Amino acid sequence: MHPKLILLKYLGFLSAVACLSAPSASFASEGASRLPNWLNAHVGAGNGQIAPMVLERARALYQEKLSQGKIRNACYFAMDATRPNDLTEAPAGGRFYIICEAEQSFRVISSGHGGGRNLPGVANFTNGRQCAKNFGNALNSNLTAGGAYLTSEIKTSFKGYYGVSPKQETVLTRSFVQFDGVGETANARQRAIGGHASALVSGICMMKKPDSPYANRDGYVPRGKLVTYAGGRSDGCTSWSPSETPQVLSMVNDNPTTLYVYPESKDIAAVSKALATGKAPEKSGLYWNATCLQEIGAPKFWAKETLEPIITKYTQDHPAPPPRPVPICEGFL
Repeated sequence: MHPKLILLKYLGFLSAVACLSAPSASFASEGASRLPNWLNAHVGAGNGQIAPMVLERARALYQEKLSQGKIRNACYFAMDATRPNDLTEAPAGGRFYIICEAEQSFRVISSGHGGGRNLPGVANFTNGRQCAKNFGNALNSNLTAGGAYLTSEIKTSFKGYYGVSPKQETVLTRSFVQFDGVGETANARQRAIGGHASALVSGICMMKKPDSPYANRDGYVPRGKLVTYAGGRSDGCTSWSPSETPQVLSMVNDNPTTLYVYPESKDIAAVSKALATGKAPEKSGLYWNATCLQEIGAPKFWAKETLEPIITKYTQDHPAPPPRPVPICEGFL
């Protein structure tokens, strides 16, 4: 055989070996192969499982902050905002993940997404209850912004009284854990983004209760109806069911950890581009929950540089009406 032909065949063989031994183009498969077996069993697209790409990024963020000495928590969090917003016991099995590798513990709970807003005649970036189409990091947008976060301080505030029986009132106090973001989520504190229980007191009236530590100067306290919305939407924060919130907060009280929220703007842009060209996202190594993708059509990211001026101008053109005095509760003078 001619020496040049032998050389070409040899080089071709080396090239083939290099291709076979090169890292996989699939980010998910590469990440999953490095996972411990017990955790790998929770990876997938099924109910109660976590998508490979979401876990890979959440784990990398946690290990990075751990190595930098910024956290010492044995657990970390992840959220897949492309999944349906169902309660933990519902078919989708939740979408907020609590992972403690030292204990070989993996838990998934429900979590709400940002509801967005509709500015009539200007812009509509609202989200449905089950699936999120719109994401963003603009002030006053009420949208979820994907990316890296660190949990910070916890503050507890009084929300009001509500009736548990015809003759008994109780107090709702709600704790809020502040998130500090990085990169596109760096304005999380400015946006007051964090996590809290999906509970509030609505239909407020003022009840006479001068002995209450929460009473105003005239001896009145707000009273209303307790509303829980574990399967609902938030103002951009991460909300958990009231029954599951205490565990989450206890894990990060004076012990910060990481939270990775998927998708980031780059993921949204890539998925939208693939759909626009008629390609299924998974064929391009991308990820979006299939159920929600079918419902929303295509996702959209509203960058703060674009959306904040729109919101500011709309607010200037449509000032809020003067606040009305809160009515006195009938029968509670």
